[in-house]
Amino acid sequence: MNISKAVAALEISGLHKYYGSFHALKGIDLIVNRGSFFGLLGANGAGKSTSIHMICGLTKKTQGSIKVLGYEVEHHHEIISRLIGLSQQEFNLDRFFPLHKLLRYHGRLYGIGKKILDHRLDELMSQFGLWEYRNQLTHRLSGGFKRRIMLVRALLHDPEILILDEPSAGVDIELRIDLWRYLKKLNQEGKTIILTTHYLEEAQSLCDDIALLREGEIILQGRKDDIVSKLKGNLINFFLPNPLETPHVE
Repeated sequence: MNISKAVAALEISGLHKYYGSFHALKGIDLIVNRGSFFGLLGANGAGKSTSIHMICGLTKKTQGSIKVLGYEVEHHHEIISRLIGLSQQEFNLDRFFPLHKLLRYHGRLYGIGKKILDHRLDELMSQFGLWEYRNQLTHRLSGGFKRRIMLVRALLHDPEILILDEPSAGVDIELRIDLWRYLKKLNQEGKTIILTTHYLEEAQSLCDDIALLREGEIILQGRKDDIVSKLKGNLINFFLPNPLETPHVE
């Protein structure tokens, strides 16, 4: 798929979402450049997951425009599904399949050839410490292991854009550090990564650019250092009803 390098990874304009009378997103404008590590930062309920679901075509927008690498999401669902790898906050793994069969089935849905699929599975399952659990049913694994499986599944078809919705939720410190290290490596290799988090430290450690979402509105947006300097000036207590949590990773 030939896509001009000048095209933004993600371009959102005037994005609104209503659930009945509830105005969940209030006219979001956002541009994420290709190759960047972008953080969407906000408290629980700010609209982060709603935004991600609309970007991936899982939820219909009420108004506005969403383009992924130049493709309008509402008109190019199949293309978008191949361009994006999504690791959702909620676990949605088939509990009746052994791990390796589950991931292999997912790879085949994307038409990945056997040789390439075998290589990707070996590489990713080893990277995330899943190989020895390959014959386990997923419902018998801990939340931390399920989080790893979600990430492997998102990466299996080698998407142009990786989207992670609260990837540190429910994982221990050791895995979090390994995850951060791996994501930095992916980004350095050119992968565009979009991360949602309510951990300020996570956004600060990983991201180049940050947008701060509060009650469905982007109230701050820019380079990481500029945003963090403002937040550390105690403005965070003004912007959010509850101060952002941090995992205190050394």
